[in-house]
Amino acid sequence: MNQSNSNSGLRATRGAQRDVIAGGILFAAIILFVGTGGSVVSAVVRQLQGVGETDNLMVTALLLNIALIIFGWRRYRELMSEMGERIAAEDRANKLAVTDPLTGLANRRGVAEDAAELFMQARKSQRQLAFLMLDLDDFKRINDLYGHEAGDAVLSAISARMREVTPPEALLARLGGDEFGCVILYDADAPETVETMASNLVESIARPVVHEKNAFDITTSIGISSSKSGAESVEILMRRADIAMYAAKRLGKDRFAWFEPGMEDELHARNDVELAMRRGIPLGEFMPYFEPQIDLASGQLIGFEMLARWMHDGMLVEPDTFIAIAEDTSLIESLSLAIMEQAMIEARGWPDHISLSVNISPVQLRDPWMAQKIVKLLTETGFPARRLVVEITESSLFQNLELAQTIVTSMKNQGIRVALDDFGTGYSSLSHLRALPFDRIKIDKSFVLSMAESADSRAIVKAVVGLGDSLGLPVTAEGIEDADTAQRMREMGAEIGQGYHYSRPVGIEGARRLLGDYGMPIITDAQRETAALREDDERRAAG
Repeated sequence: MNQSNSNSGLRATRGAQRDVIAGGILFAAIILFVGTGGSVVSAVVRQLQGVGETDNLMVTALLLNIALIIFGWRRYRELMSEMGERIAAEDRANKLAVTDPLTGLANRRGVAEDAAELFMQARKSQRQLAFLMLDLDDFKRINDLYGHEAGDAVLSAISARMREVTPPEALLARLGGDEFGCVILYDADAPETVETMASNLVESIARPVVHEKNAFDITTSIGISSSKSGAESVEILMRRADIAMYAAKRLGKDRFAWFEPGMEDELHARNDVELAMRRGIPLGEFMPYFEPQIDLASGQLIGFEMLARWMHDGMLVEPDTFIAIAEDTSLIESLSLAIMEQAMIEARGWPDHISLSVNISPVQLRDPWMAQKIVKLLTETGFPARRLVVEITESSLFQNLELAQTIVTSMKNQGIRVALDDFGTGYSSLSHLRALPFDRIKIDKSFVLSMAESADSRAIVKAVVGLGDSLGLPVTAEGIEDADTAQRMREMGAEIGQGYHYSRPVGIEGARRLLGDYGMPIITDAQRETAALREDDERRAAG
């Protein structure tokens, strides 16, 4: 950027020098013409009248002087035209530097410059400046599914709606990607005007955007910051609005939130957790825990569900603390694969009929190579694909059903079983069961836990079990915490149960003890190697 400015300045200096030279030549030619032209022209006239003679040298000089005036004038006009074009080009470049070419709104640099002027106006007029940061929820899936042309059409439509619902004096900007900004002055005692505008933006953007026969449902999360809170610059306002916007996303998206000081503290805390996770994953701080799965008819242990735990600074951290952060920061894949590898290495020593169930995050389900990565783990660890059950939450299927079908089909082709987790919490359960070849259904534990108090929950559980039976899909009931619930689920026809009634999630040693309690000792790697050596010795002796 500095080199470009230097070159522009050099070109401008050279252009100015040419202008001065051309102007000087023209001025000198005119002075010379004024000084000599009169006498030479008079002599030529007298010669034509036969009165006297003309100095040919002076006539030639006059003609050259006239030619020089004409040349100088033409060159001066050309240079002035060039200067006009250069000024127009610089104006266009300056406009492009502060304007988003797709939407026509200001870009981040442009809105920062204009907002700085409004910031000064706010101080002089005793008014307040509000900065609204808008981020479209789950916009990436439009580009992934339908291409960037469709994504650009949606962004253009959103910018048009922003113009419709904001006052003319509002500064609007596309800050980058699917992130927009809005800056407005308001009276300090009337913050509801800002809230009304934010609410109108949320409602307007939520209307479907139609492009080439496709209707895209878009929502937005908005963060609002105000100079009333003590922000001393536009940069601080933008940062605080960004923090509030992420808070709105955590609250459920499709809404707005004002910046509060505690949000900044929470952001710092999240950043600390993220940094600790980045260090902890390669150090092996994340580990698998196991929750037993019981055959309700026989009472026998038939498998374990793998859960993530974090041993950090000597303390066991529950997943509620780190899973959401892992998904937001794309750490979920490396974390999940690291824990799955540990679980597979341990589970290969379990009895051959004991299955291992693992959960796939909705974020991981966006990765087209997810199935291949799991197969690679199976190959490297030596864990049989037929003993692995991959659980997919129903809500994750809404983001990209076609990609989910591809991933599920790839895993099924390798012999991996697939379960639909949290069944009953989504909106298209039956269509998902028809579209994807699931091997089992898991009833969301919220229904099982509330069966005793809620007739509706009992009816839902009964309907799900009946649906599974009619489709030939075994039903797993989560959240079984007492013997009565276990008995009721068994009577309803559920085949597999898990919950605190059987055991809380346990680590590797706890899982080994549970297997021992059910009369299923594990085979360690050392025992497997010893058995293999013994078999080799026996073959050599027999040979």
